[in-house]
Amino acid sequence: MAEALLEPPAPWTAQDARYMELALDQARRACAVGEVPVGAVVVSARGEVLGEGFNRTILDHDPTAHAEIVALRQAARALENYRLPGISVYVTLEPCVMCIGAMLHARLARVVFGAHDPKTGACGSVLDVGAVSRLNHHTSVTGGVLAEPCGELLRGFFRERRRKEPQA
Repeated sequence: MAEALLEPPAPWTAQDARYMELALDQARRACAVGEVPVGAVVVSARGEVLGEGFNRTILDHDPTAHAEIVALRQAARALENYRLPGISVYVTLEPCVMCIGAMLHARLARVVFGAHDPKTGACGSVLDVGAVSRLNHHTSVTGGVLAEPCGELLRGFFRERRRKEPQA
């Protein structure tokens, strides 16, 4: 009788998946207004959503208006503090250099992302900014949470954009 191969446990939890679903809701909002569909939520250690956001770079004419930055700003205002110790960010796409830099400066406890970004990902795909030992703050990073639905939303968005380009 052959033994069944056991899969290793996922590095993330059902609670992580629940918060990533909230981030996906934000990403869908971005998609609905023509922005690249990336969403983020900021969650306290008690599980309270302190901030949420979606990409708004086109809407706001702001190159820094990535989902993570929008959500971080909202959370910082809610807590009246630019430091967010003990806080987690859930984002549908691996953060870029700017976003992981902001998260490190905010002293976040944890960054959880969905899809890997092979072009600009700064949490291991292209660079691993958080692993630079000389930095004065480090945060836990977990990737791949609901990676398939997060990635499919992005792939569908760009597939549709390419389909429309020849008509433009």
